[in-house]
Amino acid sequence: MESKASMVNRLLVVKQKSDKSYTQIAEETGLTNVYVGQLLRRQAQLKPSTVPKLRASLLDLTNNLIQEMMNPPMRSYDPEIIREPAIYRFNEGVMHFGESIKEIINEEFGDGIMSAIDFYCSVDKIKGVDGKDRVVVTFDGKYLPHSEMRAEDMVSRIRLQ
Repeated sequence: MESKASMVNRLLVVKQKSDKSYTQIAEETGLTNVYVGQLLRRQAQLKPSTVPKLRASLLDLTNNLIQEMMNPPMRSYDPEIIREPAIYRFNEGVMHFGESIKEIINEEFGDGIMSAIDFYCSVDKIKGVDGKDRVVVTFDGKYLPHSEMRAEDMVSRIRLQ
């Protein structure tokens, strides 16, 4: 069985040969640019309805690669990735602003969290008011309220009685 790292390398070679950016592939497939990255890094599962669009965008995708991309992936990351400066700074931003973000979520929605499953993410480039390039990272996740854990609602306990 081929390792995840080997599969990812093969997929990234296909992207490189296409000479397309993640954003270009996203525009051609109707996906977000980050989701395209997740597909090519085997962090997301390719859905059957997206196969024709991805094949049209990345002409060197083989049947073998498509089939592998349609399997549920092993979602993981290398803990050493935090050493990469762009990722470190992004993490630093979340850590620095995290408490305020959490409090605003609680004020706006109540006690809960943002889903990372029902979730969209994109990276965009805009011009700031000073005319300089700026990075916009959008996290668009479904709100999930925390539930009160009442014993009477716990299905596994009801079955045991």
